[in-house]
Amino acid sequence: MGTPSVLAIDQGTTGTTCLVVARDGRILGRAYSEFTQHFPKPGWVEHDANEIWEVSRRVAREALAAAGGNADVRGVGITNQRETVVLWDRETLEPVARAIVWQDRRTTDMCRALKVAGHEAEVRARTGLVLDPYFSGTKIAWLLEQRPDLRGRAERGDLAVGTIDTWLVARLTNGRTHATDPTNASRTLLYNLRERAWDPWALELLGVPRALLPEVRPSAGDFGTALGEHLGIDAPISGVAGDQQSALFGQGCWTPGLAKNTYGTGAFLLLNTGSQPVPSKHGLLTTAACDATGGVAYALEGSVFIAGAAIQWLRDMLGLVTRADESEAMARPLEDNAGVYFVPAFVGLGAPHWEPEARGMLVGLTRGTSKAHVVRAALEAMAYGTAEVLSAMEADSGVPTAELRVDGGAALNDWLMTFQASLLGVPVRRPALVETTALGAAGLAGLATGVWASGADFLAAQGAPRRFEPVLAPAEAARLKEGWGRAVRAAVHWARDREG
Repeated sequence: MGTPSVLAIDQGTTGTTCLVVARDGRILGRAYSEFTQHFPKPGWVEHDANEIWEVSRRVAREALAAAGGNADVRGVGITNQRETVVLWDRETLEPVARAIVWQDRRTTDMCRALKVAGHEAEVRARTGLVLDPYFSGTKIAWLLEQRPDLRGRAERGDLAVGTIDTWLVARLTNGRTHATDPTNASRTLLYNLRERAWDPWALELLGVPRALLPEVRPSAGDFGTALGEHLGIDAPISGVAGDQQSALFGQGCWTPGLAKNTYGTGAFLLLNTGSQPVPSKHGLLTTAACDATGGVAYALEGSVFIAGAAIQWLRDMLGLVTRADESEAMARPLEDNAGVYFVPAFVGLGAPHWEPEARGMLVGLTRGTSKAHVVRAALEAMAYGTAEVLSAMEADSGVPTAELRVDGGAALNDWLMTFQASLLGVPVRRPALVETTALGAAGLAGLATGVWASGADFLAAQGAPRRFEPVLAPAEAARLKEGWGRAVRAAVHWARDREG
């Protein structure tokens, strides 16, 4: 028999990663694959849900094959890109439209109309969210508006809707389970945080039939059985969480006051606030999270919509780098940023600004500006956005940050982590394995199936973290942040100055 282990499926915005995680923390098997991004119109972003399913199934089998007989897989954990919506036929499990991705802005006008009608305060009070195209509810409403035939089928219960976790659970179980967890439900604009249930008022406001929606189950709980015809083994699906809450769990941020930032396609900062939701007065979101047992806790969240995706853009669209990891070598030799700031608002600005019409802006260019300055500006933007959000969190919670825990692909950039620590004036802590989104899903599933006896046991299996200390003088950090603030104000003004 192999080592008691968990298969973690991390279904992200641009690809799927699967890890086989052993009880002692070793990664016994790993696999990854990207999938296609669709941009049918400016501001629209779509995925083929069937492609996501096929890629995820293949990558899971590859990870399990890599682990071989070394792993005794006791459970499956799933973590996912949040807010992305799939609508499918319950009987055939065929999607009836492409998935609408969290980055998609097509419901901007719908959100604006709801705000003008005076609904945002009530929406925030019930769901902890703001009226922004980011969230799932208006995406579902848009699908039903565009296709009247779908509304009738939805009301009859012939269709099912869900975020990507729900979609993968449905496919893995051949449709026997239609379920999500509180962390994903809390990103839909349809879930009442205090009642911990779908909100009838919100459903009526957006015109979403209750029959469409999944059951909400505990994050460390029973989501049915992943069938051997798909994975090669039968295994219980025993852990589900949205990617950012999964990373919060994987970092061990189980008590109030602990914060983490994930540098992925976007950058997502979460601060655990404990057993009660904390309303934000500074443009943040209130969302469900997990405690040390996988039960419900709450967090404040700030989302920077574009982080690592800006480096992808420099690579794929401008050809300034050939690989994302070249960015550190290009940024490090420069003495400073030469006054160049890049606001990567390709799909609008998230917290704390919430301006969906903002678009990318590169400012401070001179004849001396090189491609290295542009690449450095893209890296710096991740750190500036994080510093803005963390400042808002401290104002809402009243608790100063002692350190920031980090993960995600860009967290491997030592230059960026040192710059981040300098802007914040506190240490940055990076775990031995930065794939804590997948680790969090593994931890939730492992707690439910006994692979780990407790959250503490799960955390102890991880290696020693690395700490990055500030190197800039506080006055210099403040000067740099002021320059960033000017650049953001320019982007916001450009979005709102429609009269010319």
